[in-house]
Amino acid sequence: MHLIAPSILSADFSQLSSDVAMINKSNADWFHVDVMDGVFVPNISFGFPVIKAIKKHAEKPLDVHLMIVKPERYVEQFREAGADVLTVHIEASTHLHRTLQQIKKEGMKAGIAINPHTPVASLSDIVFEADLICMMSVNPGFGGQKFIENTYRKIQELKELIAIHNSKTLIEIDGGVDLNNYKKLIAAGADVLVAGNTVFSSSDPKATIEVLKKG
Repeated sequence: MHLIAPSILSADFSQLSSDVAMINKSNADWFHVDVMDGVFVPNISFGFPVIKAIKKHAEKPLDVHLMIVKPERYVEQFREAGADVLTVHIEASTHLHRTLQQIKKEGMKAGIAINPHTPVASLSDIVFEADLICMMSVNPGFGGQKFIENTYRKIQELKELIAIHNSKTLIEIDGGVDLNNYKKLIAAGADVLVAGNTVFSSSDPKATIEVLKKG
């Protein structure tokens, strides 16, 4: 069964506690938390204080996606803030194997994110070390972007690579996931769907999450 991870970046921050409560009561599996530094991506989101505030009320795991340079500097702090899954970009981590080991040593699941232009083949020597591969289906930095259709082919390619290594690595899709493409993404091999605007712009977010979860 696939997992649903609503993206807090699309929540109403003036009503954050009620949005967290909504996700707690919904069929969602994880909270997806995007951290941006204004350097790796052209946007800035939030840091440790907001993550700690979410963790205080969250009843489900925090899936933290770091869109920052030199993520290895902050692994321990993100664990302390409440991350259960910590994902770093292959494009931003010079010593990726060491960073994944560092994340696991802190007791978190370790994820690798890849940008739309990054070939799946770049993961061939590291995919089996990751608990999760976060495949960006839009250019990272902003919510509400148009889904990149080439993602379906990349999912299938990644699925084959994971099978070759007999790995249990999950495939997460982040960006442009909506009610028009989620079934096709699951059929292609996606294990985790990140949904931001689709959930939080809905008139009934809980019902939308339920639809996405049923697949």
